[in-house]
Amino acid sequence: MDTWQFISLGVAAALSYLYWLERKKRLQATSDRDRALNQMSAKNSHDERTGLLSQDAFDKALDQATQNADRSGGSYCVLSIVLDNFGLIQDGFDEETSSQVLVLTAQRLLSSAGSEASVCKCEGGEFAVLVSGGIPVGTQLADRIRAELSKPIALATNTTQSTCSIGIATYPDHGARAKMWGNAALAMRSLKSSGGDDYCVYDPKMAVQARDEAVMVNDLRQAVAANQFTLYFQPKIDAQSLQVTAAEALLRWHHPVRGFVSPVVFIPLAEKYGLMGPIGNWVIEEASRTAAVWLESGLRMRVAVNISGYQMRQDNLVEHIVSVLERHGVQPERFTCEITETVAMEDTAATKLTFEKMRQAGFHVSIDDFGTGYSSLGSLRRLPAAELKIDRAFVMDLEESEEARSIAKSIIDMARALGLKVIAEGVETVGQSNLLVDMGCDELQGFLYSMPIAADELQKMAMNRHAGDGSDFRDSLFA
Repeated sequence: MDTWQFISLGVAAALSYLYWLERKKRLQATSDRDRALNQMSAKNSHDERTGLLSQDAFDKALDQATQNADRSGGSYCVLSIVLDNFGLIQDGFDEETSSQVLVLTAQRLLSSAGSEASVCKCEGGEFAVLVSGGIPVGTQLADRIRAELSKPIALATNTTQSTCSIGIATYPDHGARAKMWGNAALAMRSLKSSGGDDYCVYDPKMAVQARDEAVMVNDLRQAVAANQFTLYFQPKIDAQSLQVTAAEALLRWHHPVRGFVSPVVFIPLAEKYGLMGPIGNWVIEEASRTAAVWLESGLRMRVAVNISGYQMRQDNLVEHIVSVLERHGVQPERFTCEITETVAMEDTAATKLTFEKMRQAGFHVSIDDFGTGYSSLGSLRRLPAAELKIDRAFVMDLEESEEARSIAKSIIDMARALGLKVIAEGVETVGQSNLLVDMGCDELQGFLYSMPIAADELQKMAMNRHAGDGSDFRDSLFA
């Protein structure tokens, strides 16, 4: 081999090696790119925290299920699921614990639904499941899911538990593919608003109700801005002297077209759509302003305001009330916070903190609707309560029901043991009043003594020596 041949072979080998290196780099780059794309696809198709399908991936699964159903003449069900108590879990535990609850819930859903179902993580404590078959398949799956999700969840430091609400919609019976997920969610929300802890199959009437609700909520938002609310006041009467000791502020909404709208209708909507904050603040402001007017007239009765569960979970509730009272010159002990037994027994960190702040501020705290919840002597002792209000359901049946009389007497005796006063609400007959007085009830409230009336009417009654209904305001109300 001569020199030139040797050089030619060397150059060829070098070029071949360089080509091999370049090809290797390109293959590696392609492999890295494919791996990155696969990772990105997996990330987009699955929820990172729970490993369940993302909402985009669930939408694609719905598209495929619809094509299969149209081709075969079959059907499928969409289940929309929410943990009823997830909001309380978020309030009572840290973010890591709430995340752990979602992960364990996801695992239980996968176990209940089976490998053929598609399971999706939605917002907050909501999930969705897609399964082939009609309503019987969907309801059977809903029963399995409810049984599984209701089991206690063991956490790092303690245990929690939640019920769930499930809405079911089936294709094609409940509309086009585009409406399936929304209709299932509509059924779930309808169920949850009425108490939850069950499953509910979609009904077309729900869509009409949802539209009506949307209109009402829009009107409610305008009512807050347009100051369409007013307060009425119902006196609380001393059971022995029949003197008025306090007045409960009751919210009223006078709609410009609908007229009077019951609080039973609009308060749940306000809580559901986050309007209790501004409405609750307005009530506190107006009740405090009214109490200041009464004080200037020489009236010294307490004013009572109902505090919602939403408000109890707000960090600055007590500070806000104190600020309002100071601005109007009303002492904290003349301001009563009425809190339902159910809310009082939530036992979340936020509620406990609010109760402790109320104790420190010196508010008069009343446990409302007592007898309908699950209070114990131990839990009541820990609350800064000054009084219990017997729920009107027991008062209503006092004259006819031995059971109602036994419950009322038990509540009064328990309150005595704890050093608490007892008020009975919903007193409408002399017979009810006499029974409650004989049992040792401290104060009475109801239509027998006064309907809820406007603040100026109550003030006029108080300025008279004897009110028209026989209640003497003078000694109890004037400083």
